[in-house]
Amino acid sequence: MTGGASRYGTGEVRSTHWQAESLNSPNPLWGSNGVAFGPDGRLYVAQFLAGKISAVDPATGDVEVVVPMDSPVESPDDLAFGADGSMYIADLVPGRVWRRGPDGEYTLVSEEVQVPNGITCVGDRLFVNEMKMNGRLLELFPEGGDPVVLTDGLAFGNAMQLGPDGCLYYPHMISRQVWRIPPDGGVPEVVAEDVHDPVAVRFDLGGVLNVLSRGPEGIVTRVDLHGTGSRSLITSGVTGLDNAAFDAENRMFVSSFASGGITELRPDGRTRAIVPRGLDGPYGVTIDLGGTVYAADHYRVARPEQPDESGSGDVTTEILQPFFHGITADGDLLHTTSQFGTVQTYDPAAGTTRLRANGLNQPLGIATRADGALVVAETGAGRVVAIDGTDTVSVLAEGLDHPVDVAFDAEQRCYVSDDRRGAILRLDDGEAVPVAEGLGAPQGLAAHGDELFTVDTEHRRLWSVSLTTGGARVEAESLAVGIPPGTARRPAPSLFTHHIPGLAHRFAGLTAAPDGSLLLSSNGEGTVVRLSPARSNT
Repeated sequence: MTGGASRYGTGEVRSTHWQAESLNSPNPLWGSNGVAFGPDGRLYVAQFLAGKISAVDPATGDVEVVVPMDSPVESPDDLAFGADGSMYIADLVPGRVWRRGPDGEYTLVSEEVQVPNGITCVGDRLFVNEMKMNGRLLELFPEGGDPVVLTDGLAFGNAMQLGPDGCLYYPHMISRQVWRIPPDGGVPEVVAEDVHDPVAVRFDLGGVLNVLSRGPEGIVTRVDLHGTGSRSLITSGVTGLDNAAFDAENRMFVSSFASGGITELRPDGRTRAIVPRGLDGPYGVTIDLGGTVYAADHYRVARPEQPDESGSGDVTTEILQPFFHGITADGDLLHTTSQFGTVQTYDPAAGTTRLRANGLNQPLGIATRADGALVVAETGAGRVVAIDGTDTVSVLAEGLDHPVDVAFDAEQRCYVSDDRRGAILRLDDGEAVPVAEGLGAPQGLAAHGDELFTVDTEHRRLWSVSLTTGGARVEAESLAVGIPPGTARRPAPSLFTHHIPGLAHRFAGLTAAPDGSLLLSSNGEGTVVRLSPARSNT
């Protein structure tokens, strides 16, 4: 695969009824987290959302999958290389640390680290920290032996590195600090405070400390620890920076959890895309009355659009906030669901957010009823709920298998897709009545005229269901939804410890535009596709 190509690897959408057009470019990486140069000179990239690790040639941007989705590693968030060329991997969700030897063999190093994230090697020694409140920094022993705790009390640890003075430097993400401690133990010491949203610390070849920010501006704080202690800021514009690595020429390459890609960041703030950025998902998709398209992209709400001339491939971030899944436009407002179990209303003009519901069990699809109530598929609870203007939650239907999305027809009848039952159901006075069955794994659901449309992620098809006759028809095939064909399916954990959502529940959203076109989240390749009715040749 080369930079700019689809990570999905399939052909074009096939349809005699619809013309397909991508609103944005495919994203070659499924998010980019920890990065480290390997012995072969390539930059290795952990992709937490995909559950895989790829190697990038910084000269060409070529991307090769090294640790595939169906490896023993579930959710790689950071990685480091040992002196013998072994790759060590922090597998965040299940709480494991792995060694992948030069021969490609996997060995479990530890299951005793909770939420392992930051990982680094010092010669033959291996250090890992925990991304949680009161987290620990530990030394692990790949050849056997109990972990040694160097320190605790971390306020969400993350990417760390040995400094020129021989100490380990690591961020406290929540308290906005950078700390250090000798690798043989000792008293930890604060070296920088009031750092902008620190997510990773990296030293360049000159010994200057670079602290990356996870915020929307892409700020890097450069701290001269050995001189005056002065600071300078670089604003990269790379939303959601996650990690960085310096090559032998002291060039800085950064990753982004929010948009993927690999970007060279120069000291003056200029950037050059090595691997283009883009959408990590997307999941839910919607369009407002002005024609602006929004996508729920796990870590952000984004606006899919054709890339600019810079070649970055990225799209505009409307909101940077975890963990968006469903979205619907309602006049000037956007209503969203998240993996945190929340439903929110966002006002783009004012930049304000209102919490509508909390504590729901995996809410996904969302729609607005004519009376203004929000109707949500509460997937984890097998329910459909309504949220009225006073934010009171009521149950419309329960006992469903796996409701994913909801939609209303012109007569305000409510429909729900169930991807385990393979059906579209109509809710009649709390009863779920089958409208169409045998649809594979229907997820995204949209109504237009006298038809319902749904995305079948099992067979990668778009179905239509007539509300008049009940007949179902395949409208399009070869959709880039779900994980690539031929990849073994592994269930993603819904939550990991300490109430932090884990891997995304992939959701192929669908919405109908006022002009009769459909907008589909092609979450296998990172695009939003507009399907327009094909013109007749007669």
